[in-house]
Amino acid sequence: MDNNKSRFSFHSFWTPSRTLKIALFATGLSGIVAEYILSTLATYFLGDSVKQFTLIVSVMLFSMGLGSRLSQFFKKNLIELFIACELILSLLVSFCSLLTYGIASVSEWIGIVIYTLSILIGLLIGFEIPLVTRINENYEELRFNISSVMEKDYYGSLVGGMFFAFIGLPFIGLTYTPFILGIINFLVGVLVLFTLSPLFEGNWQRNLKGISLLVLGVIIFGLVGAKPIVRYGEQKRYTDKIVYEEQSRYQKIVMTQYKNDYWLYLNSHLQFSTFDEWLYHEPLVHPVMQFANKSENQSKKEGKLDVLILGGGDGCAAREVLKYNNINSITLVDLDPAMTKLGKQNPIIKKVNQNSLNNKRVKVYNNDAFTFLADSMVFYDVMIVDFPDPKTIEVNRLYTLEFYQLCYQHLRPQGIFVTQAGSPYYAAKAFDCIETTMQAAGFETLPMHNQVLTMGEWGWIVGNKTLKSQELKKAMQSLKINNIETKWLNNDAMLQITSFGKQWKTNEQQIDKVEVNTIHNPVLYRYYHEGNWYVY
Repeated sequence: MDNNKSRFSFHSFWTPSRTLKIALFATGLSGIVAEYILSTLATYFLGDSVKQFTLIVSVMLFSMGLGSRLSQFFKKNLIELFIACELILSLLVSFCSLLTYGIASVSEWIGIVIYTLSILIGLLIGFEIPLVTRINENYEELRFNISSVMEKDYYGSLVGGMFFAFIGLPFIGLTYTPFILGIINFLVGVLVLFTLSPLFEGNWQRNLKGISLLVLGVIIFGLVGAKPIVRYGEQKRYTDKIVYEEQSRYQKIVMTQYKNDYWLYLNSHLQFSTFDEWLYHEPLVHPVMQFANKSENQSKKEGKLDVLILGGGDGCAAREVLKYNNINSITLVDLDPAMTKLGKQNPIIKKVNQNSLNNKRVKVYNNDAFTFLADSMVFYDVMIVDFPDPKTIEVNRLYTLEFYQLCYQHLRPQGIFVTQAGSPYYAAKAFDCIETTMQAAGFETLPMHNQVLTMGEWGWIVGNKTLKSQELKKAMQSLKINNIETKWLNNDAMLQITSFGKQWKTNEQQIDKVEVNTIHNPVLYRYYHEGNWYVY
């Protein structure tokens, strides 16, 4: 009696219509996450996140339209076709990361691979939705059929987006998240295969069961070998041996080693090398710290300085600031918790930054710098900005007029400000744009530069509220770097880094006037990519 009741309940729940809607929900979930995975891979390998996300999503939606159109030419075996699509999708989605990393290790045409995958996945998803709608018309009238089928697909997209943002990318990573999606597609196919078995024709069910077992074996094989394949593909992107890698919610962090030195990369772009990082961090920190100590700032508490570091999650800038005894507070704001955790806990980075992020005078906040300043009511004597280059629209926002106006508001009257500004030679217009934008925000500015062996000629822009640019230059050149331990920076170097040769820009660069970089007119991002990076 109980067994019959249980059997009745099972069959009454797994009706053909409900099964198809569950399948569409899972397909919507898997499809949207596949879009995000491919967009993230495209960003990582090709750069420019906004462009890649826009193109991948657009290409996939267009392909879904093509798939929907193709479905009209099939009139028979609709359920069998749907299951076949799910099984093919399970393979494509499962192996999208492995294919990308694997092919990237032997070919430069990785963009073709990523966009081909997005087209194929889009075609299959678009092909499936009309199939389910046509199958379900036997169980629901048109107005309920269309709305319920589309509803489940859209609900699945929401759940998929939440899954990718909060679980898939930050915790599971790009290696194994695709396999979870592939397994979802596989289970959907199997569910339909067994639940709607009375509707199959001929030997289709038996053949599809055999194919399903084969697909499952391939997925398991890929799952077992995923990590070494991805690691191999990742390693081929770098000259030196990878000793640490992590996909955070915001970026891919990789550290490599050659002999006794280490290189830190964020999204494959070099941040620093232990071989020569002081050639970058000493000019970034000590000129402004020396200036702040020399200035008579009436707002100081007993001569002590309040320092704000924006970015700099590796802790190297904080290490240099901590060399000064008259520090009241150091506030470090870095968006990525994974980066500051690396600076606090990784033995290699801790040795480099001399355990600076665990110093009691350093307070670390994982927050967006723009939001932090907008919400803050605190003022600072020294502001050190150490963001990545403005390669993307997101980072470009942290070099805008609006951002520098916020910095200006939080800088005390006698305070001093510095930002890394890329290369004055490889990306001269971008370098000029940062200075022009700072001036538009009210700063009197001074450009600086230095040869960093592993990065090439690099630059910074210093800003203050009181001294005119020429006065600021004289003040910087008169600083005495003799009471702080440094590896390279000294009095002679101050003359070098604050001086540029005659006509150091090309005639074309001198003629072209740069615009002010704003949130609504992100010209810096364009100037940066127009730079002469091929020379480097």
